Amino acid sequence: MDPGKIKMSGGGEKLEDVIGRSEGKELPEFEDGAFVVESRLKRRKLVGYKFLHKILPENVTRHPIRESVRSIVIVGQNDFDCQEWVEEPTLLVTRFEYANLYHTVTDWYSAYMSSRVTGLPNRPHLVFVDGHCKTQLEETWKALFSSLRFAKNFTGPVCFRHAIFSPLGYETPFFRGLSEEINCRGVSAHDLQQNPDIHKTARVSEFGEMIRAAFGFPVNRHHADKAASGHNVLFVRREDYLAHPRHEGKVESRLTNEQHVFHSLQSWASDHLKCKVNLINGLLAHMPMKEQIRAIQDASVIIGAHGAGLTHMVSATPNTVILEIIGREFERPHFQLIAQWKGLEYHAIYLDGSYANPQAVILRLNKIMKSLGC
Repeated sequence: MDPGKIKMSGGGEKLEDVIGRSEGKELPEFEDGAFVVESRLKRRKLVGYKFLHKILPENVTRHPIRESVRSIVIVGQNDFDCQEWVEEPTLLVTRFEYANLYHTVTDWYSAYMSSRVTGLPNRPHLVFVDGHCKTQLEETWKALFSSLRFAKNFTGPVCFRHAIFSPLGYETPFFRGLSEEINCRGVSAHDLQQNPDIHKTARVSEFGEMIRAAFGFPVNRHHADKAASGHNVLFVRREDYLAHPRHEGKVESRLTNEQHVFHSLQSWASDHLKCKVNLINGLLAHMPMKEQIRAIQDASVIIGAHGAGLTHMVSATPNTVILEIIGREFERPHFQLIAQWKGLEYHAIYLDGSYANPQAVILRLNKIMKSLGC
């Protein structure tokens, strides 16, 4: 890989240092020879247009994986210039919506699956082939993989003994499932091993376990462990925060009376007599990622308005129950699908607009708590 033939910003800067930078400057443009492969064959492009179109159709306006593969040139030994060698398997990842949790989870999952499909025995190294600045989510990238560098961190041509192009997050089931029917339900790896079924998957559960393990949490916690100290009901909140250089720091409201609903749930939890209920104020956006994961794994019930924060359910433990509050403008199956592929019990409250009747939410929660023996 020759970073000098990849046009984009350096990447990895502090957010406050690049306010206003356009997205176009952060996404890569590849010259021919940005990637080369050594061979005794005659110098030529690695792949032709027909093959490229068959393998990577133009279903994304600016497809960096397609363009990076298009740029690969076969060269002889004399033209294979290496200022640095990377011996360990390395994932090459390009991100689009890198500051949004939902889209970042699709990138994490794509990188995880690339490791599984290629049979890597250990956590690979990772290179971002993009010029995005740092975000809070970078903490998890570093936890999940052995090392992290930006392509522009290399000062000259770098050679990889084993490089893997990770597919775009848009091409994972999380995203494609929104428009395509993917007929499978989630189970644990142990259950699937004991009872093989092509219509069931353990991949999303394994993915969540990998995230928990990366932050030092046990992967075998179950419902009984939670109930011993009371049931945590995690209310995932939407908060204002500065996401990226083109963001104003304000998030779109999905539940106009969210604070009212939260206060009502506080009263309900304090008056719950049959068992102890701990209502957790899920202000996740300003918490370190390890604390976010801890809140998710300790929850018996995760509740919240439709929004990226609910994507954390990929790290939920078995028997966690999901309750999504869905406004009229956000009737999309993102989190229903994740719950299905995780094997989690899922409920939804559909609103006429963006206002939720607190008593209706409490009524639904009461039914869920009864099903948990509370």
